[in-house]
Amino acid sequence: MKRTQNEKILQIKNETLVVGIDIAKRIHFARAFDNRGIELGKLLRFENSAQGFAAFDAWLQEIKQRNEMTEAIVGFEPTGHYWFNLADHLVTCGHRLAIVNPFHVKCARELDDNSPSKSDRKDPKTIAMLVKDGRYRDVYIPVGVYQELRELVCERERLQERLGSLKNQIIRWLDIYFPEFTTVFKDLSKQAAWLALRHFSTPQKVVDAGAQEILRTWRAEMKRPSLKRAERLCLVASQSVGRVEGTRASISSLQFQMTEFELITIRLESVKEQMAECLSQIPNAQHLLAIKGMGVVAAAVIVSEIGDISRFTDPRQLIKYAGLNLRENSSGKHKGETTISKRGRRRLRHGLFQAMIPILATNSEFRALHKRNTTRSQNPLTKMQSLTALCGKLLRVTFALLTKGLPYDPEKLVIELPEMAQAA
Repeated sequence: MKRTQNEKILQIKNETLVVGIDIAKRIHFARAFDNRGIELGKLLRFENSAQGFAAFDAWLQEIKQRNEMTEAIVGFEPTGHYWFNLADHLVTCGHRLAIVNPFHVKCARELDDNSPSKSDRKDPKTIAMLVKDGRYRDVYIPVGVYQELRELVCERERLQERLGSLKNQIIRWLDIYFPEFTTVFKDLSKQAAWLALRHFSTPQKVVDAGAQEILRTWRAEMKRPSLKRAERLCLVASQSVGRVEGTRASISSLQFQMTEFELITIRLESVKEQMAECLSQIPNAQHLLAIKGMGVVAAAVIVSEIGDISRFTDPRQLIKYAGLNLRENSSGKHKGETTISKRGRRRLRHGLFQAMIPILATNSEFRALHKRNTTRSQNPLTKMQSLTALCGKLLRVTFALLTKGLPYDPEKLVIELPEMAQAA
C-alpha cells in the first residue's frame, strides 16, 4: 500500500527472478523471467499438492542458482480461493508475492502475439511482465486474530444467506399448504407464529386442536398469549384453500427446515460473541463501538476487511482500498457524472453502508453531516450520494481511532458545523 509504481519497478533488480503463475484448482503453470523480460527456464506444470509445491521449489532454486539470483517475486491473479494454499507456502519460503488485476491481464494478453487467445502457457508470461513493470499490488495475508475475524465474517455471511433461503422455503410451504397463515401472523419469526407452525402446521391440525388447545400450547412458553389470535387462526384454518395431498411428507420437510433455522440462529449468536472477543484483542478496535449506532457485527466487518491498520499511512489509501475514491468521466467539452470507482474490497463497502444506516438513525453528529450534505446551497448531494460520502467519512474516523488510539470524540467530527459546534 505504500509504494508507487516507480518504487515497485525499482524493487525488480538484476538479481531478482520474476515468476508468473497461472493459478487453477488442481494444476498450476509457472514461467520465470529476469528484470528485462528474458525467459530463464522452461514452463513448469505442477500440482496443487505438497509434491507439486516441492517441484516448484526445486525448479525455482535451480533457475536462481544457474543465473546467480538471490531473490524471487511471484505474481499471480487472485483466482477465487485457489491461490490461498500456494500463497501460504510461498510466504513460508520467504518469497515476495504480487497480485495482478485480472482485468490488466486480459488487456495485456494481446501485446505479444496480437491475439486474444488464452492459454496456460501464455498467461504466466503476461502476469510476469505486469509484475516486471510494477503493475501489481502487494499481497496482504491476514494472520492471527485478523484472519480469525475475517473467517467469522465470512461464516456469518454464509449463515445469513442460508437463513434467507430457509425463510423463502418456509413461505413457499405456507403458500401451498396454509396460505391464510400469514394473514394472522405478519412476522413468522415471532414466538406465537413459530409455535403455531411447530405444533399445528396444517389447517386441519389447527381446526382439530381448537383455540383453547392452541392457547395452552402458547402459555407453556409465552407470557401473554392472545386468545383472539388463536380464535382467528382457527377461523382462517376452517376456510383454508391449502392443498391437503402429500401433507405428511411436507410437514416432515417443514419441521426439518424449522430445526435448521433454529440451529443457524443459535450459531449466529455464537459467531457474534466470537466477533466481540476478537475485537477485544485488536488494538484500539473497541473505540469503534463508542460510535453511537455502530454494532459489534459492523465493526467486525470493517476491521476484518482493513486488517492490520499499520499497512496504511493515509486515510486516502483506505478509501481507495474500499473503492470509494471518485472516478471522473470527462473528455473535451463533455463532463460526465463523477462516481465512485468500486475498485476495491466489496465487502468493506457493503459493511460501511450497512453500518451507516443505524448510525444515521441514532447518531446526531452523522445525521447533521447528512443534512448539511443534502441541503447546502452549492452542489447539494442526493441522499445516496451523501450516504456514500459519509461512508468515506466513517473510514477516516476509523483510521484515526485505530492508528492514534484516541477515544471517539463527537465534537471533533462536527467542528466544521457551526450550529452544532455552538451547541456543544
